[in-house]
Amino acid sequence: MANPRSDVTFRPLHERDLPLLADWLDRAHVKAWWGDGETPHLADIRSQYLPRLDAASPVRSYIAQLNGEPIGFAQSYVAMRCGGGWWQEETDPGVVGIDLFLGDEARLGQGLGTRMAKAFVRQLLLDPGVTKVQTDPDPANARAIRCYEKAGFRRVGIVATPDGPALLMIARRTDWM
Repeated sequence: MANPRSDVTFRPLHERDLPLLADWLDRAHVKAWWGDGETPHLADIRSQYLPRLDAASPVRSYIAQLNGEPIGFAQSYVAMRCGGGWWQEETDPGVVGIDLFLGDEARLGQGLGTRMAKAFVRQLLLDPGVTKVQTDPDPANARAIRCYEKAGFRRVGIVATPDGPALLMIARRTDWM
């Protein structure tokens, strides 16, 4: 998933990436906001992420790269198709949700997360069926909220999710195209 307007690109997650993903998910700056805060086991990572490699999955997982070097993880999902108590009120099949993180704590605070979020949204909006992109960081995750705001997302409000309260943020196609 290359984007000609950015040096941050996205390639689909492959099975060979799962050890790297497990390493990233075990880093303190990621664990604080992603998953259950426990040390992830590769077997658990495999059972969660391998099904997402299937074309029928509503979730698409990617490795974010900077000039070809893996720097983080991103995923997109069709909000209506999530199930499990997620986005039950959504009726627009064009709403795509995203989650992302940088794998290396040393890269935080340099604007790279914002570049990554912008590049990911631009790429998703190349699909004319996508009407808006949403994200839902923890309301206490000020770094993520600032990142998404700098990337062009607008706050909608606090929503209840299966993972607890989240700040719903939206990037509308009309604001990007």
